[in-house]
Amino acid sequence: MNYRKIFNHDFRNTAINQLWRLLSGPALLILVPLYLSSEAQGYWYTFISMAALAVFADMGFSAVLLLFASHEFAHLKFNNQKELCGAPEHISRLATLLSFAMRWASGMALVVFPAVLLIGYFILNGKTSQINWQLPWLVYGVASVIVFINSIALSFIEGCDSVGDIQKIRFHVSVISVCVTVILLISGADLYALAFSLLAGALAGTSIILHRYKAMLGQLYKLTQLNSYPWFKEIMPLLWRFALSWVSGYFVLSIFTPLSFSYHGAVQAGQVGFSMAICMAMFSIANIWITIITPKINMYAAHRNTTALDQAFRKGVALAIATYAAGMVALFTGLWLMEGHPLIENRLLPTLPLLMVSIGWLMQLIINAMAIYMRAYKKEPLVVVSVLNGLYVAITTLLAAKYLPFEYLFSGFTSAYVLVLPWVYWIFRSFKRRSS
Repeated sequence: MNYRKIFNHDFRNTAINQLWRLLSGPALLILVPLYLSSEAQGYWYTFISMAALAVFADMGFSAVLLLFASHEFAHLKFNNQKELCGAPEHISRLATLLSFAMRWASGMALVVFPAVLLIGYFILNGKTSQINWQLPWLVYGVASVIVFINSIALSFIEGCDSVGDIQKIRFHVSVISVCVTVILLISGADLYALAFSLLAGALAGTSIILHRYKAMLGQLYKLTQLNSYPWFKEIMPLLWRFALSWVSGYFVLSIFTPLSFSYHGAVQAGQVGFSMAICMAMFSIANIWITIITPKINMYAAHRNTTALDQAFRKGVALAIATYAAGMVALFTGLWLMEGHPLIENRLLPTLPLLMVSIGWLMQLIINAMAIYMRAYKKEPLVVVSVLNGLYVAITTLLAAKYLPFEYLFSGFTSAYVLVLPWVYWIFRSFKRRSS
């Protein structure tokens, strides 16, 4: 086996970024309660929850942009100066695609983020407090706009077969944000630590993008002055399907902690949040194998090279499943060895619900891979599946939280994937037969 080819530039940078997040996340979880009062901590996580509403600014657009950029870049390459070389018509289309993406992102930012700021203000202002949260919330909102614009630009560049480079940028931005957070927290900056760390990371991200890709961006900007293309008509039929799947998935993954808090208490909510974070970390690390091949899968689909596409897909899925399975074994072995230790006492879910969550995420890993394969052809055949799955999980989780013991909170989550996985596989097989 050619290990050098498997553990290539894209894999290394993606793995480093995910491992950094895996280590820095728990470190911040420890520092926040050490340097913030319980009241300030509440505002801290409310800021984060409110800003997460920015998903309505994206609604899958970044994924669609990556897909369309990959299809155009399939006919191009970078030279040593990071300028695009190849068929002029595809360079022109890429230029107009980037211009459309930036206009779209700016328009959505102007609509969504002021609404998020206002909603957050009224919610935060509903509690009487001596904490100075108004200015940090405003700074956090402005920084979120810059982060959103950066994410659109990074998705475009990642679609140009640049997974490793983009992961490296995300890693640098994350390191800057975490370091600023730690310094300001220790200095007693309270909520300003969250606001200014996000702003520092956002500005750093913009600077790095403009510096590393100034040649390509300048090249494409000049072409936009001479060319135009009606991307709205081409993208919108796919975007609304992505948006439904995107929003359904967002709500599915966001209801467990607040429901457990409402019906079972703060301790259980903490167990749910921490356990979900661990499973999501295992998912993210395993999904590296899919992430690094996504632009190439899109490019193979653009060339209708099904042989290369299927070969890359099968290898990526096999490695992803093996990586996740190894993570599950390590997790439960570690819990068995540390049983009764105060470090994990009441921190994680009991064994049965934790097993249910981890199995659910494994099935989600497989479904996600099949979805990426089908989306490579600019199709989204999982809209109905995503919406019904979201409704099923939401309703069953609400009923479980209200009427069943805490251990069964994730029964709807896991049973949904037991039902959905065969359905998605059937759609996937049918799609492959039609595409071949």
